[in-house]
Amino acid sequence: MAAGSDRAAPRRLLGRLRVVMAEAETPQARFSAIVRIVAAELAAEVCSIYVMRPGEILELFATEGLRQDAVHRTRLRVGEGIVGTVAASGQALNLPDAQNHPAFAYRAETGEEAFASMLAVPVLRGGQVLGVIAVQNRDVRLYHEDEAEALETLAMLLAELVVGLSRSGGSEQGERPRALNVTLPRVFEGVGLTPGIVLGPVLCHGARPAQATVLADDPARERDRLEAAIAEMHAGLDALVTKGIGRGSASAETRDVLEAYRLIAADAGWLARIRDSVIAGLTAEAAVERELGELRARMRRVSDAYLRERLADLEDAGGRLLDHLAGRVQAEGAAPGFILLARRLGPAELLDYHARGLAGLLLEEGSPTAHATIIARALEVPLLAGGRGAVDAAEAGEAAVLDAEEGRLILRPDSEIVYGYEAAISARAVRRAVLAESALLPPLTRDGVRISVMMNAGLLADVGHLAGSGADGIGLFRTEIAWLARGGLPDAEAEEQFYARVVEGAAGRPVLFRTIDLGGDKLLPGFPHGEEENPALGWRSLRIGLDRPAMLRRQLRALLRAAAGARTLRVMFPMVTTVEEFRAAKAMLRAETASLRRAGRAPEHVLAGAMLEVPALVWQMPALLDEADFLSIGSNDLTQFLFAADRGNARVAGRYDFLSAPMLDLLAHVAALCRAASVPVSLCGEAASRPLEALAVLGVGIRSVSMPAGAVPAVKAMVRSLDLSAFSRFLAGLRRSAAGGHSLRTEIAAWARDHGITL
Repeated sequence: MAAGSDRAAPRRLLGRLRVVMAEAETPQARFSAIVRIVAAELAAEVCSIYVMRPGEILELFATEGLRQDAVHRTRLRVGEGIVGTVAASGQALNLPDAQNHPAFAYRAETGEEAFASMLAVPVLRGGQVLGVIAVQNRDVRLYHEDEAEALETLAMLLAELVVGLSRSGGSEQGERPRALNVTLPRVFEGVGLTPGIVLGPVLCHGARPAQATVLADDPARERDRLEAAIAEMHAGLDALVTKGIGRGSASAETRDVLEAYRLIAADAGWLARIRDSVIAGLTAEAAVERELGELRARMRRVSDAYLRERLADLEDAGGRLLDHLAGRVQAEGAAPGFILLARRLGPAELLDYHARGLAGLLLEEGSPTAHATIIARALEVPLLAGGRGAVDAAEAGEAAVLDAEEGRLILRPDSEIVYGYEAAISARAVRRAVLAESALLPPLTRDGVRISVMMNAGLLADVGHLAGSGADGIGLFRTEIAWLARGGLPDAEAEEQFYARVVEGAAGRPVLFRTIDLGGDKLLPGFPHGEEENPALGWRSLRIGLDRPAMLRRQLRALLRAAAGARTLRVMFPMVTTVEEFRAAKAMLRAETASLRRAGRAPEHVLAGAMLEVPALVWQMPALLDEADFLSIGSNDLTQFLFAADRGNARVAGRYDFLSAPMLDLLAHVAALCRAASVPVSLCGEAASRPLEALAVLGVGIRSVSMPAGAVPAVKAMVRSLDLSAFSRFLAGLRRSAAGGHSLRTEIAAWARDHGITL
């Protein structure tokens, strides 16, 4: 056919292939017939199919137009040649002159030197590349989009045939051969994003039955089925957004997440591509699976955290559409109390699972700012990020332990492990009950020192826990979390109203608002970051605010207006690296305060503080303390920057201890300087949430700590059992005797145990 002249080509091609699939008896016969038909339909002089073999080798399995003795003989490594490049990237290549492409790899036995143009398409299934199909012509030409569409549609059909090649004899579709050690325990390491420990059966997200029918017998009927399922999906999402996850403050952020998700699910682009595939002759399910396969391949190539999140939401919506097509409005699986294992998960799916009794969650590709993480945090579902390979290794219904405290998933634990965790969970329940009784008692040490125990927050749902937690106030309010939940910047009025609700919810208790801390793994649309070799050390936090002063000024105005009246507004700037940066940010705050005071819309008192997260700031402390009204130490970033160890990397996150002599010496030095300058200093972050680490922080002279609300009762109990002066003397001597930068954890824990400290 002439290039681009036949819009019915995909449908006619699939019709001819349906006959071949019914008549050919062996896989080789089917593949050989396919390449002949494709070559004829697309007016190609060559059509070849390469199949992925073990060791990431692509084997020429069938060809029309190349030499037949090259079949099963010609092999390419993934990444080698044009075919290998397509397999490595998961993306098609349309080349008018393939032999002059830098990736071209000549194979003399094929006889392909006579052909110039080439269109190569990956064969994808579940985001995995199983092979490549390619067509070639002697003429220098660019293949038309209709031809590319036909070949992409065929590639989906080929995926099922390629899977059949590697299937063991007699195995049913979708069966996985199990290894001999499937009954042995397996441990997967990760990073806990929401704390908690859960025992229960596992359920693997996305474990839907394999699609058996690819070609449609009645395309008109398939179109009707697809449209009905799309309508049901949208109706279900509308109901979910209306319902949210409950009443009150928790619904605001989750509704923002779901509204953004609903817009993505309604996007015309991905639905149009699915409709086109059905028109071409695929079943509705196969058309959705084809789109999902392309999405997964794109996700492998995208490093931008925001774009990956949007693609994950689209993948989630595609899964929901498949469920509606199959009549599975809710996924089948384990009884309430199950642990969900998933590579990625969208917010709507998470809410569905939660309604069915979700107890714990592992996300292999989870991140602190993913939509699912925001929702899991609001629902207080223990969440572990990482654990690569867990989804593939698990079988539905198998027992598991999800320990988001220590960062591990134990699959198929033996009886001793189960017994140990059951005892630990029981003890934690008793401990929580005891702590709840003393949560509202003042955090006063045995020798009469009053400690300020604050809580961290980022959602209105968190503010609702303030009164019951017994915290003195909010020592860290992460303002960017609500922005990330919305999927974009709020308008000025909505932002002001949000901060006003936080101030009102605090009911007179102090709130330390941290200005936008974007960048790194927290990205929003409208921030053209580009590729950064090390985002954690790149354009983020206050650096963005100073480079985008209009955005920072707008946030400062919203904070000032929200706290207007006889109140004190506390604003702290994150990731301050030089005193000059702090002065510049403080000058913006002063200017906005002066402007609003003239209009009568400013707070009575405005305090400006800096976050100490970058070690370089320690050597600028005298100048900083002349400028700052207070200082807050961010233990997470300070620890990772001090030791040059990525806290999100499971391999090194636990390698260097917060309770090492270098870290404690640094904290003691900062505390002494702040005390001499009469500048209040606090420590927030994960370290403050663990009683043993909080004990050490108090021992070096810091008298204020901030942590998640759930950790407040335990830290207060530790404070009330402590003779601080005695421990401070012990720790000072221990630090003097320490050498080599080793951890002091064992010695501190032994002292606490010997002196009856509640940990």
